[in-house]
Amino acid sequence: MKVIGIVLLVMSAVMFFTRRNQQQKLFSIKRARSVTASELTDTAGAVADEIGGGNWRDYVKLWGQVVTAQPLRSEHKQEPCVHYVSTVTREYEEKNEEGKLEHKTEQVSSNRRFTQFWLKDDTGSILVNPDGAAIDTVVIMDEFRQERSGSTLGYRYAESVLPLGQAVLVVGAVSDATGQVVIGQPVQADHRYLISIKDEELLATATSRNAQNTGIAMFICLGLGTALMIWGLIS
Repeated sequence: MKVIGIVLLVMSAVMFFTRRNQQQKLFSIKRARSVTASELTDTAGAVADEIGGGNWRDYVKLWGQVVTAQPLRSEHKQEPCVHYVSTVTREYEEKNEEGKLEHKTEQVSSNRRFTQFWLKDDTGSILVNPDGAAIDTVVIMDEFRQERSGSTLGYRYAESVLPLGQAVLVVGAVSDATGQVVIGQPVQADHRYLISIKDEELLATATSRNAQNTGIAMFICLGLGTALMIWGLIS
């Protein structure tokens, strides 16, 4: 019982940090100032006229479409995009201690690339540097190719992208430090950098629900784990 109790307590600790992460994400979504591309351009110009360029910072959120004249091509499907994650996983069989065959997997390769892009709304466009962002992607490939050789059954090719033309919500820090207005990673640790295919309302709702569900699971594991630990000690 004590072992199970320890496992449940460890799980509750993991859930505590997961819940806190979701709460910080929700805080970031709500705290960021809602703007348009033209507002950012106008504000940067006004601040530059007042105190000089390179001094403006803000934490913002805006909705628009992904646009670029120089897209990446995803590794497997050659899909035009601004971000992709491509993996190859080997699937194989291996005998366990009882001599029975078990299906197992191992990752052979994993590649992730991104490039800067323009976020275009009805008022204009703003440059986005996605470095450091938590980026939502669209799955475009999940294919198993049978290639039997020894214990190998085959390979699974998976790929997800942030495609051109995709509508996204960007929550991040805007700055003119480089001489150009760019949205990028915030300096503050509690300010998240998000590029989401969900709009603000859907993202906030999903994040809040995840935080609540994780909190409930955390308290259940904590209660059961504590009870089992006490039972194990007194029994």
